Amino acid sequence: MILAIDVAYTENAAQFAGIVFESWTSSSISNHYLITIKPIADYESGQFYKRELPCILKLLDLVKETIDMIVIDGYVYLGVEQTVGLGQHLYTALADKTPVIGVAKNEFRGTPKEFEILRGQSVKPLYVSAIGIELAKAKHNVQSMYGKYRIPELLKQVDRLSKTTQK
Repeated sequence: MILAIDVAYTENAAQFAGIVFESWTSSSISNHYLITIKPIADYESGQFYKRELPCILKLLDLVKETIDMIVIDGYVYLGVEQTVGLGQHLYTALADKTPVIGVAKNEFRGTPKEFEILRGQSVKPLYVSAIGIELAKAKHNVQSMYGKYRIPELLKQVDRLSKTTQK
């Protein structure tokens, strides 16, 4: 099973969403999870993982399925220097056992061209980085995801879910 994670922030809280799906070509989800965390750590430039990682780990505590791969909204490595990003910190926190693929909508300064993929008719790339899986395979997986537009449909769904109000 694959888990995609996204987050939406308010002034003093973060709502983390996770969707579980069976394969890269799945058009529907098997399950979803939602957790609101507050308070959250302050934003620190260059230290984004300090804010998100503890919250992602709390979301993972809710997940019942066996997860073979995690997709995050962001980077595994940052820039040409390949500085450790959120995805690398998550992989390490999971004892290097669950591969992590980062899918970013915006370029981080100095992101190597090899991280770029194009989907649908878009001329604006997505940026894919990975750990625990070869980059070429990670890019292929993201390119094969359901949906005909730049952003795969299930990644749009987890983004929308993170912005819903819990009842």
